[in-house]
Amino acid sequence: MLTEGKSAPEFSGVDQKGTTIRLGDLRGKWVALYFYPKDDTPGCTAEACSFRDNMASLTALGLEVVGVSTQDVRSHEKFSKKYDLSFRLVADPDKKITEAYDVSGMFGMAKRVTYLIDPEGTIRDVYQSGTRPSSHVTHVQEVVAKLRGK
Repeated sequence: MLTEGKSAPEFSGVDQKGTTIRLGDLRGKWVALYFYPKDDTPGCTAEACSFRDNMASLTALGLEVVGVSTQDVRSHEKFSKKYDLSFRLVADPDKKITEAYDVSGMFGMAKRVTYLIDPEGTIRDVYQSGTRPSSHVTHVQEVVAKLRGK
């Protein structure tokens, strides 16, 4: 995995609405870039719904949430609609983003890792918890609040 203090690798991908997203377009914002193994599985659903349920507090901290997995746009679209997800899910079927962030896991899926990226594009925190998916949101909230002095 990448480490704190490194520049976050630039990426370009397509979200569940078919819109291109680039990390560079998010400069000036805090970004929780979270990688997850697979749409609509128990752990990944718990994690996504935890981000969804905490969007008000995450937005209040000035945070943009972006999920990435190796499924395609159609899979992300169905997953997003089924659980009313209000943040972007980036499709990475060619695994370029997953590999750039060094989170390739078993069977070609992404590992469950969240990178916290500051407004200048520097990785400020890396969090991995395979057994407690919903802990990623709590961790991100605590770290961003601390770093922003809130």
